[in-house]
Amino acid sequence: MKRMRIAAAVATVSMLALGACSSGGSTGSATTGAATDSATIDKSANADKTITLWLAGSDTPDELREYLIKTFNEKTGATLKIEEQSWTDLVTKLTTALPDAENTPDVVEIGNTQAPTFTSVGAFLPLTDIYDELGGDDLLQSFVDAGTYDGTVYAVPYYFGSRYIFYRPDIWEAAGVEVPTTLQEFTDAATKLTTDTMSGFAMGGQDWRNGISWVFANGGELATVDGTTWTSTLSDPNTIKGLEMWQELVENASNLPTTERDVAYWDFLNDGTDGSAPAAASIMAPGWARWSIGDLTTNDDGDEVRDGMADDSKFDIFALPGVDGGVAPVFAGGSNIAISAKSQNPELAKELMKIIFSEDYQNMLGENGLGPANTKYTSSLGDDKFAKTMIETAENSKLTPAAPGWASIEGAYVYEELFQKIADGGDVTALAKEYDAKLTPMLNGN
Repeated sequence: MKRMRIAAAVATVSMLALGACSSGGSTGSATTGAATDSATIDKSANADKTITLWLAGSDTPDELREYLIKTFNEKTGATLKIEEQSWTDLVTKLTTALPDAENTPDVVEIGNTQAPTFTSVGAFLPLTDIYDELGGDDLLQSFVDAGTYDGTVYAVPYYFGSRYIFYRPDIWEAAGVEVPTTLQEFTDAATKLTTDTMSGFAMGGQDWRNGISWVFANGGELATVDGTTWTSTLSDPNTIKGLEMWQELVENASNLPTTERDVAYWDFLNDGTDGSAPAAASIMAPGWARWSIGDLTTNDDGDEVRDGMADDSKFDIFALPGVDGGVAPVFAGGSNIAISAKSQNPELAKELMKIIFSEDYQNMLGENGLGPANTKYTSSLGDDKFAKTMIETAENSKLTPAAPGWASIEGAYVYEELFQKIADGGDVTALAKEYDAKLTPMLNGN
């Protein structure tokens, strides 16, 4: 999803450490008002109060926004103001706004890889006292981990997306290539399908967000933590094995330049508007890419759109297979949500969180193609192959390290640089050692 495109480095993140409320050992208590329900809320006392929710990007549909505004007012008597922020400068805006009690948004959506930058400096309110009401153990654990710092939960999942392989079965079958059951079989199949004009598998050389799935599939990690100290683990034998498998795939099956990263891969899977053959036999992308794939058709408004892969003899999907079969762990998409530590209405902010994590709203997320944070409600995604594959891959998904310096690493494009060098045929073991030395201090915010 869009939150895969993380904002630039935050040079002023130290402002948060100075300006945000210290989290200390505080986890909240019943006296904060978190345990109240609509029957005990004094709505008249809240009539002149307004809280602000920052939503990132346009993924939350208008129908859901209107539901939140209406339901929040009915429950609390207060007003909810929703402001949409761009993913491009979200981290920079939060860095400025969160320490400012007069201007901070009360509740914020944030990318799952961005969350550690803020949880580690006390910018968010601990959610311990309402965690069970928000879903507790039923929340998607990898996203909970991303929002947890030093054992305390500060940000919880808002919704998830996952990624899988989109492919052209007509091309695969014509070449006598079957859907693979192991990761190496996938490389072999994609290599066989590659021609001078078509990638068997299209992937840009800097595309680490897709590429790290090969690391995870081999049991590797990008980093480990001991207490609060993070260490880059690119030199771990399992990580190197995954990077070498990815290198073999990109070198032999992708015609894309090694300088590419944010690529609209779905365009390569479609036939050209002039009837020309596609530029790729397979791609890897988040589930929402479905609506950019398929034959051209005209919708009810007269607009020319893709038909969402309606012809399954021509377009289809499968989960990236694991090293020994099954499903490989992929890098998950999605976002987290949190309450500003400087909110002047934390009790009302918690009431909004309870609405967001209610059964009604969680099901509304699923019905709109967004993976519900609470895994009890994933059936709302439907039961077609897209929903099943999304759930299957999400259950095996992983996130990037929940390290305080992660947003700065992404902003400095360190992994883009590393993966391009690997895609260019560099010595993986030597590069892993070089970048471990560079990344370890950055992971710890140095």
